[in-house]
Amino acid sequence: MLLRNITNTILRVALCSLSLTVLFAASNNNFTEARSSSELEALKSLANKTSVKPSHINRKQGLQAIVGLNAQVEKVATGFKFTEGPLWHPQGFLLFSDIAENSIYKWIPKKKSEIFRRPSGNANGNTLDREGRLIAGEHSGRRVSRIEKDGKITTLASYYEGKRLNSPNDLVVKSDGSIYFTDPPYGISKEQEELGFYGVYRLTPDGKLTLLVNDFVRPNGIAFSPDEKKLYVNDSEKSHIRVFDIKSNGTLENGRIFAEQKDSSKQGVPDGMKVDVRGNVYSTGPGGVWVFSPSGKLLGKIDVPEVSTNVAWGDRDYKSLYITATTSLYRIRLNIAGIKPGQ
Repeated sequence: MLLRNITNTILRVALCSLSLTVLFAASNNNFTEARSSSELEALKSLANKTSVKPSHINRKQGLQAIVGLNAQVEKVATGFKFTEGPLWHPQGFLLFSDIAENSIYKWIPKKKSEIFRRPSGNANGNTLDREGRLIAGEHSGRRVSRIEKDGKITTLASYYEGKRLNSPNDLVVKSDGSIYFTDPPYGISKEQEELGFYGVYRLTPDGKLTLLVNDFVRPNGIAFSPDEKKLYVNDSEKSHIRVFDIKSNGTLENGRIFAEQKDSSKQGVPDGMKVDVRGNVYSTGPGGVWVFSPSGKLLGKIDVPEVSTNVAWGDRDYKSLYITATTSLYRIRLNIAGIKPGQ
């Protein structure tokens, strides 16, 4: 960071994917961030300084089976303000959010990125439902939205018990069609909060919204185990990942700490998270992407030149890990495929 005493301020508040401690105005609304744009400039300056550092794979015992010896982190697109929410579309392209630009971009390999949706409601996390429709967590919209086949935007959830949601962040769809999502307060002021807590929710296909957990400080990334018997949720403020058992009715029980992600010498916090077909957990964190075994053992870290915000599996075999990191989009080839969204 620029100074140690700035690190906690920026990284704990600004670099959590949804915190975006920047001041931006969303198109067609009066949404503004609670912080100043100068912090974003500091973030971009920091990215420029670290981008010259070569990528490095910190292999602990067990990561060799996942990351090949010749695997490298490559930058595939850059020039954005704050990237988030990567999502591989089965038609052969990647979608990702630029929260500060109020846009969702479409990136096709070997081609230039193009705008897919603008305004996006300052969307953060993106995923697909069982019908292949795009589901997004919107900051300024303070809702979970869906793009229909005809392009119409549908609000799926924006209120809980008559009060507005905070700022839906990341989300994942279960095989039964239910959407699980996190709702921290990033992107809104304290005065705008109506709920008084930051929760994890389940939205069923028939529109029923259920609060599952309300004791997170900053709930963020969210992912299922391959068998959908466990739900992982990280807390950016606490710097750890929690895991819950999923009951037959879709609610959660037996919440516990799965892994810690603390490293004061590196920039970043626990943020976006995904799981591969063998149950290994990939969570962005200080320095890049942390890889854990299904039991919570740290297998190693994939260093990324910029502060990482989220990850997604992609390419035809779903063995490429795409990483959104501040102003850029990165990719690394792995030996194990990831879980396909919407499956």
